[in-house]
Amino acid sequence: MSPQIPLPHLHSGKVRDVYDAGDDRLLMVTSDRISAFDVVMAELIANKGRVLTAMTAFWFEQFADLVEGHLISTDTTDLGDVLAGAAASDDGVLADLAGRTMLCHRAEMLPIECIVRGYITGSAWKEYRSSGTMHGTPMPDDLLEASPLPEPVFTPSTKADEGHDVNISYSEAVDLVGTEVAETARNASIACYLRGAEWAAERGIVIADTKFEFGMVDGRLVLADEVLTPDSSRFWSAEAWVPGATPPSFDKQPVRDHLDGLDWDKQPPPPPLPDEVVSATSSRYVEAYERITGRSFADWPGVGA
Repeated sequence: MSPQIPLPHLHSGKVRDVYDAGDDRLLMVTSDRISAFDVVMAELIANKGRVLTAMTAFWFEQFADLVEGHLISTDTTDLGDVLAGAAASDDGVLADLAGRTMLCHRAEMLPIECIVRGYITGSAWKEYRSSGTMHGTPMPDDLLEASPLPEPVFTPSTKADEGHDVNISYSEAVDLVGTEVAETARNASIACYLRGAEWAAERGIVIADTKFEFGMVDGRLVLADEVLTPDSSRFWSAEAWVPGATPPSFDKQPVRDHLDGLDWDKQPPPPPLPDEVVSATSSRYVEAYERITGRSFADWPGVGA
């Protein structure tokens, strides 16, 4: 999915393409690309971009009273002036864009990832297992893998242009963004995580951890980019969660499992993905959206088109 968008192209990430929409706005287009082990696969995951957009829009609604968001609209009917008529009359372009665009206020992004952990897993578990700490802070000595933490913990990281992000302490985050901004971002991150985790738990989903991003708009801190999606969070089925092992996630787990079984050095080019892996991954993304939101994915713009 590569619609020809008549706007200045600013950036392409592993999943998103960002364009200058004018008037201090950005157009973010979420593709169906998928990456694993920092390598973008050749195959597309059907409707993945629409799931991420729909999920993000849902959480912006849920968190509106907690923190301002940068989202203006996900409706392609609002793109007529943005696209300056060049593509507005092209039904094919608008059909491709339907359900996968976010028109947003342009924000000056913070140079940190705002991670909140409710359970100990991933890199935090590796650190704890080797040193008994999490981001350098001593933790209780009786934790098992995937154990719930006594309370959610804000564990920021750097944003790496290349390679992996680096976990940092809260004091290092303060050094990067200042005391007031760091405190506001931490409080907003934890508040959003707590509300999201409670909402998901009522629907049989554990949110183990998540990554938020914030930026400044007219001197105000706003929530930006994707929010509590399967790409930015670890979602576990409550039925499968037992302390002592990490359960499968509602995301690219079928892709990871397939690749882990191959003799591949985790460097480009990636091996091809079988059709059944692509299909299973698409289904997991859709299931995560429907279970958490209680909404039918078929009702989201562009689905089935």
